[in-house]
Formats: sequence, structure tokens, C-alpha cells
Amino acid sequence: MEKIITVTNQKGGVGKTTTSLSLINALHMRGLRVLGVDLDPQGSLGFSAGLDIENSTTVYEVFKGTAQVESAIVSTELGDILPSNILLSTAELEFNSPGREYMLKNELDHVSNRYDYIIIDTPPALNVLTVNAYVASGALIIPMAPEILSLLGISQILDTINTVRKYYNPDLRVLGILLNKFNNRLTLNREVLELSGEIARRLDTKVFETKIRTSVAVAEAPAHGESVLSYAPSSKPSQDFQALLDELMGNPAPWPPIR
Repeated sequence: MEKIITVTNQKGGVGKTTTSLSLINALHMRGLRVLGVDLDPQGSLGFSAGLDIENSTTVYEVFKGTAQVESAIVSTELGDILPSNILLSTAELEFNSPGREYMLKNELDHVSNRYDYIIIDTPPALNVLTVNAYVASGALIIPMAPEILSLLGISQILDTINTVRKYYNPDLRVLGILLNKFNNRLTLNREVLELSGEIARRLDTKVFETKIRTSVAVAEAPAHGESVLSYAPSSKPSQDFQALLDELMGNPAPWPPIR
């Protein structure tokens, strides 16, 4: 499992932030030092971790050079978070100098030795922020919802990955496609699983054996400033995210999913 992992999909509503925060929290629960980086101007990762993102020093100030990355990182009970907010929405126009693709990598180089893992949450777009995440990362996880529309645009992701590999980060790889909100009893879910296998082959990767089942606890947890693991540790999604982490780390799963 690579040290720096980005959770990415240009489509919204596929569970990027839920996946990011759950992995951050699962790693933290196992005694590992983990940093979550929010590159989404919506600031959902920091908000979901209970931060007041509108009154925080964020990654925007870090990129602007008006704050040090160390001062922007906030320790929470779920893990450390480098938050974001709506100010980051100007990034595409504001950060236009040569080398802008390396802004995040350069900042993480200052703190990466403090952490065992860094998880990056990205916006639902393929823009300069997403490219920064890809350049800084060793690997990607692509979450998808079991919906046909969730599968569209995968060629755009592949084009972006190939561009980053060619010019900035030749070692970038895709760890796998993660199916969120999954219900194996539904015909559409099974059909999407089959189609996602075709997409995985195009990306030279796999569909994770672990699927994340749906639960109301996933929607409730952010309102309490918690991940689903801390909010509802016995829920099916919590068990699944623990199993996903075991799959990523190559360990036998002590939390086998209940099918």
C-alpha cells in the first residue's frame, strides 16, 4: 500500500469523501499516523471531521504562501486533517505560474516524514487540483456508485492519469475501483459490477473484492463530525471499510463483510 493515496472520480455523489475519511479513521484506529488532505473547495472532508472550515487556515492559504502547511494541519480524533473551503475554488485561475502541478507535492514534502499514510480527497472535476493530487500520490482509488452514469467519463480519468504519468509522475498507479452503496441483491448493481470490471481492465487495475454496502449511518455521520466508523462502528459500511483497509494492506480481514 503506497504512502500517499488519492481518492478520485470526476463525478460527484460516488462516495469520495466518505471513502477518504473512513480510510483516514481506520488507519488512525490502528495506531498509524495519518494525514487527510482536502482538495475539494466544498470542504467536505474537514466538515465531516468536525472542523469549522470557514474559520480555519486551509490548503488555500498554504498554496498562496500566506501560511505554513504545519500551521494549517488540525489534529482530530479521526486523524490529522489539512482542510479546505470555498476559497480554493479560484485555484484554476489564481495558481497559474509554471510548476503549479507540484504545489501539493512540495508542501507535503515538508510533513510527509511525520506520517505513515496520507489520504487525499479530490473535487468532482479533473482540474489543476486533481492533477496536483495525482502528482503528489503513489496510487489512486476510484470509487463508483452502482449507477450507469457513475461509469461515464472513465476515459477522461484515463487521459488525465496518462498525462500525469507522461509528464510528472511515471510511477502513479491505480489500486482499484471501489463500489460504494452496493447491494448485491439488485440487478442493476450486479450489472454495474460487471461493467466496472471492463473499466478496471482499461485502467490496468481491478475491482476491489470489498464492496461498501449502503446504510443511513453513512449520511448521518458527517452531521456529528464523525466518520461512519466512529459513529456506527457495528454498521455494515464500517465493517466493509475495515475490510477494504485489510485488502489494501494485504492482511487477512478480521472484519469479514456479512453478505
